[in-house]
Order: sequence, then C-alpha cells, then structure tokens
Amino acid sequence: MGELSESLASELDPPFKEIQATADDWRKALQKVVPAVVVIRTTACRAFDTEKAGSGYATGFVVDKTRGIILTNRHVVKSGPVVAEATFVNREEIPVYPIYRDPVHDFGFFRYDPSAIQFLSYEEIPLTPDAACVGLEIRVVGNDSGEKVSILAGTLARLDRDAPQYKKDGYNDFNTFYMQAASGTKGGSSGSPVIDWQGRAVALNAGSKSSSASAFFLPLERVVRALSFLQKGRSSYKDKWEAVTIPRGTLQATFLHKGFEETRRLGLQPETEQLVRHASSLSETGMLVVDSVVPGGPAHKKFEPGDVLLSMNKEVTTQFLKVDSLLDDSVGQTVELELERAGKRLTVQLTVQDLHSITPNYFLEVSGAVIHPLSYQQARNFRFQCGLVYVSEPGYMLVRAGVPRHAIIKKFAGEEILRLENFIRVLSTLSRGARVPLEYISHTDRHRRKSVLVTIDRHEWYAAPEIYTRDDNSGFWIATQALSDANNRFVNDVISMETSSKTEAHAHDESDRETKRRRLGEELNESNMVNHVDSISEEGTVLRGPHGSVAEHEIEPTLVMVEVFVPLSCMLDGVNTQNFFGTGVIIHHSETMGLVAVDRNTVAISSSDIMLSFAACLMEIPGEVVFLHPVHNYALVAYNPSALGSAGASSVKAAQLLPEPALRRGESVYLVGLNRSLQVTSRKSVVTNPCTAINTSLADSPRYRATNMEVIELDTDFGSEFTGVLTDEQGQVKAIWGSFLTQLNYGGNTTEDHQFVRGLPIYTISDILEKILSGAKGPQLLINGIKRPMPMVRILEVELYPTLLSKARSFGLNEHWIRALAKKDPVRRQVLRVKGCLAGSKAENLLTQGDMVLAVNKKPITCFRDIEDACQALDLCDDVDGKLEFTVFREGCEIDVVVGTDVRDGSGSTRVINWCGCFLQDSHPAVRSFGFLPEEGHGVYVTRWSQGSPVHRYGLYALQWIVEVNGKPTPNLDAFVNVTKELENGEFVRVKTVQLSGKPRVLTLKQDLHYWPTWELRFDPETAVWQRRMIKSV
Repeated sequence: MGELSESLASELDPPFKEIQATADDWRKALQKVVPAVVVIRTTACRAFDTEKAGSGYATGFVVDKTRGIILTNRHVVKSGPVVAEATFVNREEIPVYPIYRDPVHDFGFFRYDPSAIQFLSYEEIPLTPDAACVGLEIRVVGNDSGEKVSILAGTLARLDRDAPQYKKDGYNDFNTFYMQAASGTKGGSSGSPVIDWQGRAVALNAGSKSSSASAFFLPLERVVRALSFLQKGRSSYKDKWEAVTIPRGTLQATFLHKGFEETRRLGLQPETEQLVRHASSLSETGMLVVDSVVPGGPAHKKFEPGDVLLSMNKEVTTQFLKVDSLLDDSVGQTVELELERAGKRLTVQLTVQDLHSITPNYFLEVSGAVIHPLSYQQARNFRFQCGLVYVSEPGYMLVRAGVPRHAIIKKFAGEEILRLENFIRVLSTLSRGARVPLEYISHTDRHRRKSVLVTIDRHEWYAAPEIYTRDDNSGFWIATQALSDANNRFVNDVISMETSSKTEAHAHDESDRETKRRRLGEELNESNMVNHVDSISEEGTVLRGPHGSVAEHEIEPTLVMVEVFVPLSCMLDGVNTQNFFGTGVIIHHSETMGLVAVDRNTVAISSSDIMLSFAACLMEIPGEVVFLHPVHNYALVAYNPSALGSAGASSVKAAQLLPEPALRRGESVYLVGLNRSLQVTSRKSVVTNPCTAINTSLADSPRYRATNMEVIELDTDFGSEFTGVLTDEQGQVKAIWGSFLTQLNYGGNTTEDHQFVRGLPIYTISDILEKILSGAKGPQLLINGIKRPMPMVRILEVELYPTLLSKARSFGLNEHWIRALAKKDPVRRQVLRVKGCLAGSKAENLLTQGDMVLAVNKKPITCFRDIEDACQALDLCDDVDGKLEFTVFREGCEIDVVVGTDVRDGSGSTRVINWCGCFLQDSHPAVRSFGFLPEEGHGVYVTRWSQGSPVHRYGLYALQWIVEVNGKPTPNLDAFVNVTKELENGEFVRVKTVQLSGKPRVLTLKQDLHYWPTWELRFDPETAVWQRRMIKSV
C-alpha cells in the first residue's frame, strides 16, 4: 500500500525537467552555501511544554545577513528558556538569541550580531519554496551526527507526505504537508538547508526515519511569511531589537489530507467530489478531513472527526497552505466553513482564535517544579482544554507527593484550580512544612482524579517560587517573585517539625494491633511460626495464649516505618536515589525527645525529609536526622512526642536494648518488623553466624558503604527488603535487622546495585544513646527546641578485613602470634589485615595495604570491636594525643607503628554549593576511601550536575575535583566562592579538574548567572534548618 501511494504521488507530481546540473555547478553552489550554515549548540535551561531540560547540537543557516537572522527548527529554538551559540565554518562562535518559534510548524529564528563575524565572508541563503518539485536533486548541508560540516545528497520523492509523528507526549507538527527524500540524515542535522544546484533553499530539514533512511523536510511558504514580518520590524541589526508579532490563527482542529477514494468511504457525495475536482488543480488527489478537535476550542462541538472540509469563506479548500493563510489573516474574525458529514452538508461559522494566546509564555518554578498553562501542543496530544494547570517538570515537592510529569492539577488545598493564578494564590497562603491535599488527572488515566498529600518544603531546599516570563526583546526569560511579600507565608512562616502533622491522635487499642499482624510466608512450617492467638478479658486486658509471642507484643509499640525523601538540590555523598523506606525502632521516648534507630541504607544522608509512621498509633509525623554513624550502618532520627498527641505519645514506647551478652551461634531470636501497610510481621529464627565480617565493594560513584563491621546471619532468608529488629523471647532488642547496599560487578562495564539484609549488634547504638542522654562532649544541635550536645566518634580511618590464621601462617606469620591470637579468640581464629587507608586520614602512609594487625598497645586484637574499644579508651584519657601503638606484620617482619586516630561527628555533609549547575561539596569519606586526594586541593568535589546547565553544556560532570579556576587555586569551598564570585555573567571560565583516577583536565565553560545563579545550602545547627544563601546572580 505504501509503495502504491508513493508511486501514485510520483505520477501526479511529475518530475520537473530542470537543467542537468554538473559537478562544477554543485561545487559553486556549495561554496556559496557552506559559509552561511552554522552549527548551533543549544541548552534548554528548564523543562517546558513539550521539551525536557538538556543540551544538544543542531544546524541553522543565515537567511538575513543585514539583520542577523538565522533559520532553524522550532524544536531547536525551543518553546522554553534556551541558551545557544552558533559556530560558523571558520570556527567563529557567537551567541544567538531566539526571536520566534512557531507554535505549530517546525521552524523558528535566532538573531545574532553580524558585526561579531570578523574573519568570514558569507552570504545569506535565499528561500525559494516554489522551486521544490518531485525529482529535484538536492543537497542537505549541515551538522550530521556531530560532524561540523556534512553534505548529503538526495532527490525529492514526495511533496505531500503527512507530517511526521515524533512523540505521543511531545512536540509534533500538523496541518501541513512535508517533503520526503532518501537522504539518510541523522541527529544534529535538524535545521539544515535543503538546497538546489543554484544554492537556493527549497525546504528545511526537520526529521528522519532511521529504519528507512528517509528524511523529512518542511516546506518554506509559511517560513517566508514569518521572515517577512521580522524583516519589516527592523531594517538592520544596529537598531535595538523589538519583538515582532507574527499573526497566527487557529480553530484548534487537526486536519489530515485524505485521498478521494477514502473521502467517498466517509460519505462524500459524488456531486461534491465533482465540484471539488473542477475547482481544484488537476494534480489534486484528495481533501482535508477533520482528525481531532481540542476540547474547549472554537471548533469544539462544531467539528467531528471524519468531517470533510469543502470550503472556507465560500472558496473550495483542499490544501493546508490555504487553510493556514486564511486563518492567519483572520485572527479575531469570523470565518465560514462548509463541511460534509456522512453525506450531509452543513455550514458553521467560527471565530478564529489567536494561536499565540494558547501558547504559554510564562511558567511557575517552585521546589524544582515547572508549572504552566497547558499549551495547544499538549492539549492536542492529551485531549485536554488549553490553559489548564500543567506540570511540565514535577521537581521535588510534587515528586515527593507522587505527582508525575504531564499531570493536570485540578484541586489544591481544597480549592478548585482552573488557572495557574489560582494555584499561586493558594500557595501563598501555605506555610513551610504544611501538608495539604492535591488532586490531579493524567492523560493516561484521564477519567479518574488522583488525590495525594503535598508537603510544602520545610527546609530551604529551593529558592522562593518565581515566575519566568518570556521577553522576545532580549531573548531571555525574566524571573520575578511569584508571591508578594505582604501575603507570603510560604517564605516567612515555618511550621516546626512537631506541629506540621494535622492528623488526629487515635487511642491505641490492643485489638487494633491484632488486625495488623501478618505472617511471613504462609507455607512456612507451623512449628517455627509465632502464634498470634490472644483473647481479651472483660477488663480489656490482653490474655496471652499458651503459645503467644511476648516478644511481638513488646516490640510492636516501638516499631516505626521510616520514609525518606532526598531533594535533587541536596543529593550529597553519592546518593543516587530520592526515595527510601525501612523499619526503624524507637530507642528513646520521653516528653521532650524521641529517637529512632534505622539503617543507613534507609537514611543515607542528613539533607533529607523524613516521615515517621508509628505502628502503635497509626500516625505520621516528620523526623529529623540527628546522627549518622561514620562507620556503622545506622542513623538516629529525632521526633517530637508532642506531635503524637497525648494518646499517641502514651501508646508508643522505647525498646529495651540488651547489648550484653552478645548473640551466639545457635541462639534463637525473633525477627520482628513492619511491612508497607504497617502490619507487624514476625518469625522465630536461629543465629547461624553472629560475627560475619561485612564485605561491600567500592561503587563507581562513591557513596556510604559499611566497613569494619561484624554482622549477624540467620538460618532463613527473609528477602532483601524486610527490615526490623532481632529480640529475645522477652522482646529485648539484641540487634537491628538492617539493609546494606553494595555493587556487584559482572565483568567489563556491567555493574548492578545489590541490597541485602543482616543483623547489626545493638551495642554500638546503645553506646551512642548513652552519650546523647548523658550530655556528651560535642557540637550542640537544636532538637525540638532544646540544644543538646551530640557525641563525637573516634575512629581509625583504615579499612580492614579478616584473614584466617591458617592463611596467615602461609604468609609467614610466626607460630607465637598464631597461638596468641587463637587463644585470644578461639571462635574467630583470624587476624585483621589492612585493605587501605582513607586519604587524608591520620593513618595514611603509616599503615599499608596487606599489613597484618597483631596488637594495639601491646594487646592482641582479632576483631573490629577490639579496635573500637581501643579508640574509645583514648577518649577516657584527657592528656593523650589520640595515637595508638600498632604491632603489625609487614613483608615478613614484625614492626611497631604509632598511628593517629580521627575524631568525626555524626552530622554528615552539611554544606553544598551550586555553581553553573554543578553541586560542590567537601570530599566525603566514601570519596576518601578510594585512597586518593589531589595534591592541589580536595575541598571542591563535584558530586552531581544538572540537566540543561552550563556544566552539562560544556561537560563538567561529577566524580572529579575542581582545583583551579582561571589559574587560581581552589583548595576548599571558601576559596572557590571567593574566586568565582568575582566572575561576571557570560564570562568564559577556565577550569582545571582532577578525576578520581588522578587524571588532570582543563576545560572552559561560560558562566550563566541568569538561569543558574551561584547559591549555597548549609545546615544551621542553631535552628536545625537547611538555609539557602545566594552568592551571586545577575
């Protein structure tokens, strides 16, 4: 069928009998054309409408040298904020600014300063749409697949191809024909001129189909019209550019060109066909048929799919070009259209709508989200009414609530949202930390509203809400504050963590617990299962059955489901996921403070928002990270008990911790945890190994990993996601059953994150809790309005691993030490070896890889806890210098080495700077565990980068250090700020970096303070809030 239609098109559009062009003719034409063709490097700074934020290459060509106008595609100019440069063939690079992007058709214009081109002689390329014909030999000149200049030959095969369909949820051209040729263009050739042998542009390259090596070209008739309007607006570039309005009209209806044989099947009367054929050219093969109508538009309920268009203003109309011309010249006026529907003729009169009025030119940016009125493009794709409140990019606040991209917001905080102004007004009444409902619909499930709970950012993760408005005079989008200072609770008020939840406290009932319990694996042996059968006396006292689990009833009031959300603006320390959840246990509960212990695979960093759901009282309140252990796999999260209400606070309790005696092999324990529905799950199990050394590998992107730890293994696999606690029969907690993360390498470049669960002995948590409650010597932190000193942890920043004594003997360890170590620990029968030292630690260069650690301060050691105990002993002596005397076996010799220890707090990374779209922080421990830091300085580590930013544009990616800016050293963040705040907007900057491998690199990038100002986020322990500070903007 496709071949038949193509051959038919060729017959009806006979080849034009042109003069046979010689190779010399083409050479002369290309010599004239190539200098006027430019490579355009564009960066979409924000997601907007149909486009995502990103960076790429395309092509354009000069169509007006005097005024400095470059023609390219609409999807190159972008519908949203864009920064672009054009590079001519002689490698002169100039900035270009968008002046027009067509709302429908795939063309747009950039402007540039012609006087900036000093070393190249070039001429503008004339546009001659009438020269296009079937059989015309053409050349496509442009940037193809990254090539600076590429010339592809082809022949025009069709002039009446349907507009290509690129995406179901993105930009598509419509209501126009396209040309087709087998020239095989690829990425980067968008916007290339399609020229004939005389050097004239006959079409604009727009897209391609790789499977058939076909290229699609946009006709130039509407391009010529638009260019003429721009040219009338100014005579030369010397005049200040002023925005030019190009009239564009629409009925919000999509037409398709159908052949006469199909219009007959749609009910077209024979006499009507005869009339149309007589009134049209001999080459006409069909008519325009209504394909779709946008709800709420001028043609809504007037047109129906399948209607055949006969005439407009009593003139037979069968071509897209004629429809466009009439509508563009009739904006705001009434047009008369004659249709035939299933053989019945009808006449309708419609008012032509201004196409620019339904093309958004502003957006709201709040918490990283981009929200704006629904455009005609997306309204057509999704069949929604234009102007609805559309989520182009959900950012953080909406993603946290579960609102997807392309959502349409219908209700916010109980108020109907019809326009973006409604949303902004409601937003201005909300305080930071407030939780309000939001209703939305999506095009994939359009008939049902979804309701979610939105939490207004309590911390200053993002700048205050701003409205960006397009300014075609300058080519920029200008930002203004979205919320007035007079009525701006969003910025000025903060709801504290203890009052942000409006959930009512519910009285805890023992029978409610019973309904939440669930057994793990009903197919498991009944003899190993916990019996949940209880009865209730008349007084309401729970009577335990003969096989009831005391442990479960004791532990349930202590369990908490911890859900963690990490904002993109603060994904520090190598964290690459925004949402985590796991089971935590309450280890302290008083009137002023509650503390929950949870694994660090759930709470990886302190820069996060945490919600705690309590199993005992079915309430959800916020929490704050107060301690991250630098070695062990756990974090402490604080909450305010008063937020639970009196009934809720009395229904929860702290678990009883039992650090001693330690678990032994063969000992029975109860594993108790929560599922996502807050149902308690328990299982009796047996300890198979209470002291397995954890082994996690380095990840490609450095992040926290558990080291120097012994964990507990059980006899049954409970899955990689189930977490909780291990208790004895009385419900006393012996260990945390926590989640660990490692990276598996399958060879080559194939890696995969792997999650597993193990038991973490409770002693280390108990020690830290005791220090917090007793008033440890350390930095103070505001918790629930009370300043509390937080403990410091003395550690040996050396990664160790155990080796069996039998293998140590093979390495040459003498019999004396083998007997001494075996006597010290007859269970483990191992010796610790050095895997590596953290770069920048006090142990660096003192202990070397492969060293066997035999003793510390002359006392034999065999496990990680022996070293922990030695470090803690130093804290008990005020007059020591924090050093330990190690006895090590190295290269066949026994030597003594004095090694320093390091003192770390539990705050984690508390500062991040964003410069040109890259996130900079100090080198965190996971980076230092690679064993390398640049000599030039290691305090400015690139941990992440943003799409559509200058660093994305110029390739300054993550996992490297910035050591110099414009030749000035930047050893730390303060030095970096001092250097970069002297740089101006638009200034090119020379940056020297050092990669994790140690390889140095120098690159340049252009600073953009308009869309990417320099700012800082820092945790303030005085207020317990992450605060944003603007360092430099335009």
